Amino acid sequence: MPPAILYYAIPFFVLLLSIEAYLAYREQKHQYHTRDTLSSLALGIGNVLTGLITKAIIFGIFSFLYQYRIFTLASGTWWFWVLLFFADDFSYYWFHRSSHRVGWFWASHVVHHSSQHYNLAAALRQTWTGNLTGAFLFWAWMPLAGFPPIYVLFMQQISLIYQFWIHTEWIDRLPRPLEFFFNTPSHHRVHHGSDAKYLDRNHGGVLIIWDRLFKTFQPEEEKPTYGLTTNIGSFNPIRVAFKTWGELFSLARRSGSLKTGIRYFLAPPGWRHDGLGATAEDLRKKRFTVTKEPTPSSQPFK
Repeated sequence: MPPAILYYAIPFFVLLLSIEAYLAYREQKHQYHTRDTLSSLALGIGNVLTGLITKAIIFGIFSFLYQYRIFTLASGTWWFWVLLFFADDFSYYWFHRSSHRVGWFWASHVVHHSSQHYNLAAALRQTWTGNLTGAFLFWAWMPLAGFPPIYVLFMQQISLIYQFWIHTEWIDRLPRPLEFFFNTPSHHRVHHGSDAKYLDRNHGGVLIIWDRLFKTFQPEEEKPTYGLTTNIGSFNPIRVAFKTWGELFSLARRSGSLKTGIRYFLAPPGWRHDGLGATAEDLRKKRFTVTKEPTPSSQPFK
């Protein structure tokens, strides 16, 4: 197993979170809500506990795949670390983008977007089911390509540590070259917005260049409205962790056919076979379309 540097970073996360909360309290910015923050912390603790088991399983799977590697990449060279960084960040982009476009992955990832506040506590609001439901598959190509599993999991931790600090409103914009290449608080605030123009944008981990390259980049303009288009409405961490899964299985069960039921797990969040839902693309189109039709009675769960 790789060194658990992410766990060693937790005390620093808590320290920085405490400082931000104090500053918000002193300036009366109302960026923190007690029950919301406690919910985020509980979800973060649950993620750490489930990770103790799931990471060991994933390491075993990657080690098995590594036996069938195409190349053998030596970690003692500088270019190995460059390739590792870009390979991990590229994999993260497609994992993250898919987590917003595929109902199965969204049911886990929705947890991270469920807070209506944008702060360092929200960075700790993590899924309990992501590893169990296949998020690791987006990195499975790396051991096959010759990256030792220990380094694949190590770089994943580096990426997550980087992404902690961008969950803040206290940093406006960085110098333009940094904003162009890297994921920053400004870019990530957009990602957490529930406004139609901000939905499913800025999926990058450390770098924002993938969003620019694959046309999912959106600059921050007006302040985002944080949360979901239809919020979960609970601070109970168990309900936050599993509510969307329950909705997904319920919709699939009542769909009327196996084929349609399966589609709920593959289609974008908000898709409904009866036309009563709305995906992010639907909401984006409505933003530019004047219509007199009534609002659908059943709102999307994204």
